Amino acid sequence: MYAYLLQAILAMPIRCWVVPPRAVRFRGGFVISYSRKIIDRFLLNLRQTKHIYMVLLSAIIGLLGGLCAVGFRKLIFYGQVISWGSGAPTIDLIRGLPLGWKIAAPTLGGLTVGMIIHFFAREAKGHGVPEVMEAVALRGGRIRPRVVIAKMVASAACIASGGSVGREGPIVQIGSSLGSTIGQSLGLGERRLRTLVGCGAAAGIAATFNAPIAGALFAVEIILGDFGVSQFSPIVISSVLATVVGQVYLGNAPAFQIPAYSLVNPGELLAYAALGVIVGFVALLFVRALYGTEDLFDSVRLPIPIKAAAGGAMIGLLSIRFPEVLGVGYEAIGEALHGGVAWEILLLLVAAKILAVSITIGSGGSGGVFAPSLFIGAMVGGAVGTIVHSLWPETTAVPGAYALVGMGGVVAAAAHAPITAIVIIFELTSDYKIILPLMITCITATLLATQLQRSSIYTLKLLRRGVDLWAGKTVNVLRHLHARDVLRSDFTTVSMDEKTVLVVSRFIDNPGGSVFVVDSSQQLMGVITINEIRPILKDLESLKNLLTAGDIMCTSGYPVFSPDDALDLVMHRFGMYRFEAPVVADGRIIGAVWPEDVIRRYSSEVFKRDMASSMSSAMTSSVQAIPGVRGMNISDIPVPASFIGRSVAELDIRRKLGIAILFVKHATGEGEEVENEIPDGAYVFREGDTILAMGPEERLRQLE
Repeated sequence: MYAYLLQAILAMPIRCWVVPPRAVRFRGGFVISYSRKIIDRFLLNLRQTKHIYMVLLSAIIGLLGGLCAVGFRKLIFYGQVISWGSGAPTIDLIRGLPLGWKIAAPTLGGLTVGMIIHFFAREAKGHGVPEVMEAVALRGGRIRPRVVIAKMVASAACIASGGSVGREGPIVQIGSSLGSTIGQSLGLGERRLRTLVGCGAAAGIAATFNAPIAGALFAVEIILGDFGVSQFSPIVISSVLATVVGQVYLGNAPAFQIPAYSLVNPGELLAYAALGVIVGFVALLFVRALYGTEDLFDSVRLPIPIKAAAGGAMIGLLSIRFPEVLGVGYEAIGEALHGGVAWEILLLLVAAKILAVSITIGSGGSGGVFAPSLFIGAMVGGAVGTIVHSLWPETTAVPGAYALVGMGGVVAAAAHAPITAIVIIFELTSDYKIILPLMITCITATLLATQLQRSSIYTLKLLRRGVDLWAGKTVNVLRHLHARDVLRSDFTTVSMDEKTVLVVSRFIDNPGGSVFVVDSSQQLMGVITINEIRPILKDLESLKNLLTAGDIMCTSGYPVFSPDDALDLVMHRFGMYRFEAPVVADGRIIGAVWPEDVIRRYSSEVFKRDMASSMSSAMTSSVQAIPGVRGMNISDIPVPASFIGRSVAELDIRRKLGIAILFVKHATGEGEEVENEIPDGAYVFREGDTILAMGPEERLRQLE
């Protein structure tokens, strides 16, 4: 029903004049009925124009995502009225409340959130972005529709009651769930479904922060990891329309009102680079503390609602001394941006906020980590700026400038997303003059964080579950291959007591530039290359002295690989080494890797990737005519989401669509495997199935 309702909305501008309405009586009332056949034909033609169809869907998701963001903000507002007696509680207001109130509000909020997560949707727990990334990478963008409501209510309750989390994670998950629900209801394929998930994420970020560019970049850099035009264009449209909706309901002011900052002296860039190093370490500390606290709470065997309530009580106790850590924390950020706060206080707030966020998320709360990253960065930057400005007042900016740049630095280092961090800070402040220091700090912090920790604050959560996103999406074409894939078994070995004359003969009789020295059990002892042989050939006395292989072999300076070493690591470790290198297992040599084999495999993988990309771009249709059979076509179609879990007999595709299913392929870890040739009626479709179907072109396109 929902699918046809949405399809009818898409068709409304044209079908009003294509088909004259006719009134029909329906259970005592009159409804406007249109020819379903013509509507379906129009929608089918519309779906063939892939870009126009995606533009229309992205526009709808942008508008609905913007409305969800506005509704989420309103929910938080009314929740704050209930929790604190004001829709916009200030630090001074909270500081003046009774002690019991400060503890009770976060405790009851935590209990509410825990019950929603436990009884309604487990996906609503935590900061939300990793769950969206996992759905995009592993489930083709499929997210349960109930997550929209569950995440909205749970996160609003958590933030409004004082949970130390942000709005961006929840709104990303809400918008992504909305996009996924619309895509699934229309039966879209995985590629389009992922794009709609990105549209929803971009819409949520853009409307929440009044930042259309940052919303789009967040979706493509963090959620999808793909800057392709076919994905980027719909995402930009969603982001822009969501921003318009947000501006209509929430206003067009930037999130932070700050003085105009600029680079005072070119030499000040060194101070900003140092700030990048500092915030990089702080971001790593934040990530470690967050997941360490989560492990601590997970080790306590109590129901989720009880743990969430206990976490809320801890936040309440912490707020007695530091009320700044409650909620999103924008007021405290604003104070740091305007300066005037002692650096000692700022550093205390850093520690308090890291502790508060870790407790909130770890105990089972629901909210994002983006706003906390801004808070932590502002405090660290403000403290560094205060010290730097006190030492060099004439040649450095005021502390507020460093607080602003520090915000971007922590976001960039924690999320491993410097582009998004730079742009979103610019859009949150509408200040371009600070862009150079911002770029220096964000890039420095990101480089440090990526060197010290492979995973970001988002991907680490998935990695701890055993989900490695890089395993399915290889950026380096050799990363998914191993040394065993280019292993040669025709290598040359000699014993340590082999005479030099015989070693030389081995080079003459066998190809290659290396001979491996082994003991009696084939344990690798060293390597002799042609470089060690050349001086001996020039000095006949060396041959007369009857040197052995053990005398001239090299025991270091050459690479040694195991069969499981990734091929990109093999290529990197070869460096300037031009000879074949040994591959050992348990100390025993089992083969050799040649540099030219690695290069050849690299060229082959690049060629295959380029060829696949070219074919993908060139193919406008997957429907191919069958030679000699008029009107019949064949197509390879990913199984629609609505087919999953249903049998061939239940769907009755042959009777309803006039299409015959020839066979079904199911993706396995090692490639595609034909699971059921001409499947019978009992075959149940599974996620990952691809069906080879035969029928008229129009019907096949309808199935697609």
